[in-house]
Amino acid sequence: MKIMNRSAFLATALLSLFLIACSEPTEKTTTPATPKIPVGDVYLSPDSPKRAYVQITNLSLTQHALLEPLVGKIVYNESVTSRISSPIAGRVISAPVTLGSNVSVGATLLELDSPDVADAQADSTKAQADLTLASHSFNRQQELYAGKAVARKELEQAQDELSRAKSDVQRTQQRLKNLHLNSGQGDGRFVLHSPMTGVVVERNVTPGMEIRPDLDAPLFVISNLTKLTVMLNVYETNLSKIKLGQKLSVYVAAYPNEKFPATVQYIGQTLDEATRTVQVRGELLNSNGRLLPNMYATIAIDSDVNDQAIVIPLTAIFTEDDVDYVFVVDDETHFKKRRVELGLRLKGTAVVINGLQPNEQLVTEGALMLRAEEDVMTESQKP
Repeated sequence: MKIMNRSAFLATALLSLFLIACSEPTEKTTTPATPKIPVGDVYLSPDSPKRAYVQITNLSLTQHALLEPLVGKIVYNESVTSRISSPIAGRVISAPVTLGSNVSVGATLLELDSPDVADAQADSTKAQADLTLASHSFNRQQELYAGKAVARKELEQAQDELSRAKSDVQRTQQRLKNLHLNSGQGDGRFVLHSPMTGVVVERNVTPGMEIRPDLDAPLFVISNLTKLTVMLNVYETNLSKIKLGQKLSVYVAAYPNEKFPATVQYIGQTLDEATRTVQVRGELLNSNGRLLPNMYATIAIDSDVNDQAIVIPLTAIFTEDDVDYVFVVDDETHFKKRRVELGLRLKGTAVVINGLQPNEQLVTEGALMLRAEEDVMTESQKP
């Protein structure tokens, strides 16, 4: 009985194993593999907290800088500036016009007591008297010669003296005219007048001062401060990028966030051997009077209005193996890494030569975060 029970148990066990084997499927079902994300592509879901670190801008063409900003200086515009000295010696007997005064053409700057003026006036008076005498003498000699009372030689001599007297009058009158004096004036006073309208920006004379025409410094400097000049030096390697009429942007420390436009007016014709630079001057309008001569300035040299490029912030750029990359937006959740070729790099921006097109969307903030996210995705796809 025990033997039969054991045999029945073994039979039942074998039958169970057979039924289990028959019930297993012949082939195992496999789960479809997740598609691999291409290298350089990053996906962020719309509700990802990392999206708060990403800022995006639309790209467009714009004027761009041709050179790194140059240091320059604002100076007087020489075409509307006059440095005035006295043409004669004398002593100042009136209060000279004050510094900063607005003067017009012909305005009195100072008055001198001058022996030279007294001499010039006396010479003019004497020459006029000599002319009168010579004229009377010539007329008398003509009458005598007509009556055959004198020889022709005496008439010719009187005519020669008349000619010399006329020349002396012309000379002395021209001298008075150059000094802006009247021929009838005889007080030895000389008035120095302003030759132009402007502001007295320099004064190197005081009351009672003895002055001469050969003084080193001018007595006055008068300038129209609504027109100034910005002066800068350009290296010879960059000279081909400068041309007459080119637009400049001038910045000064007094107004750091404001741009003052200028125009290239002169390009030097000689090269400084020591610095290897050429002097460039730009016309700078100053209608509101806020800019002052001798201010230092930073000058940006802009491209022509028709020469435009894409300019991006440096925060959008990251470098790998000496190659520059950015992230562009493919759609709301998809960002693609792209190689770019850059030209001039400035303090906060760079000019793009190749790799980006207008109307594309660029990641300007958060590029490094997306780059780190790319590494995470790459690691997660390794077997």
